[in-house]
Amino acid sequence: MTTLTLAKALNEGLRRSMEDDSKVLVMGEDVGKLGGVFRVTDGLQKDFGEDRVIDTPLAESGIIGTAIGLALRGYRPVCEIQFDGFVFPAADQLITQLAKMPLRSLGKVRLPVVVRIPFGGGIGAVEHHSESPEAYFTHTAGLRVVACSNPADAYTMIQDAVRCDDPIIFFEPKRRYWDKAEVDLMAAGVPLDRARVVRQGSDVTLLAYGPMVKTCIEAAGAAEQEGRSLEVIDLRSLSPLDMDVVAGSVERTGRCVVVHEAPVFTGFGAELAARISERCFYHLESPVLRVGGFSTPYPPSRLEDHYLPDLDRVLDAVDRAFTY
Repeated sequence: MTTLTLAKALNEGLRRSMEDDSKVLVMGEDVGKLGGVFRVTDGLQKDFGEDRVIDTPLAESGIIGTAIGLALRGYRPVCEIQFDGFVFPAADQLITQLAKMPLRSLGKVRLPVVVRIPFGGGIGAVEHHSESPEAYFTHTAGLRVVACSNPADAYTMIQDAVRCDDPIIFFEPKRRYWDKAEVDLMAAGVPLDRARVVRQGSDVTLLAYGPMVKTCIEAAGAAEQEGRSLEVIDLRSLSPLDMDVVAGSVERTGRCVVVHEAPVFTGFGAELAARISERCFYHLESPVLRVGGFSTPYPPSRLEDHYLPDLDRVLDAVDRAFTY
């Protein structure tokens, strides 16, 4: 066991993947000499060379297009999109090419491309640097979409993603990059497409992923002081979705609150609420409630504390769940 930040855990996971397979490449803006804006790729170019850790031009569409070509030639590219808001210039390559080509070829072509995206707010950044675009990609058939929330998962999940033969959008909660925890460097971890119960409870199920998992754990701790027992589930994989773990929890608690940073309107929580209502209808004591951002563009950094869901907003939703 060793204590690592989430960013360092990703770095160690990438390093191990590159040691295990010479076909693994890392590419993106400033990932080499600088080591990435958040230093996730720090030291990799020094140790593996410029042919395997590639500083690209500032052209997101070009990064993904090049990665698709490399994957067709047998490589396993790991692309970094420097900030979430910069992924949209690459949307055509991601949606029209990367997600479609395996089906278009009837499975003969595999595209093992990992696209790392730091996402979410909470770091006081400027415009276009604090987005939550996960729903765009979960709506895109052909892409796996995952989100880590802690150092231990980050370490194993990035390795599992690199080994996977499917294209993967890998979301990293940027405001949690500096959170520290113990990591077992020999652990295999939970399978990539499985959710994980991070805190057991009996009264309400809280569903979260990425940066909101820690917020929900804090809310569960506060609720315990008021005599309520909240179960917290880290979804980890958004597509495919581990509904067995989700439904098993909701059927026991009878109440559910979904929490994410993205705006509530047509956010990923809407899909969760619909699926839970269909599968767990006769077990529900109240509607599935959602907590998220407001239906506005992400605000200036001075206002982001008012925009982002916090412990109080989660607990308010829990209170409302008990009014039915």
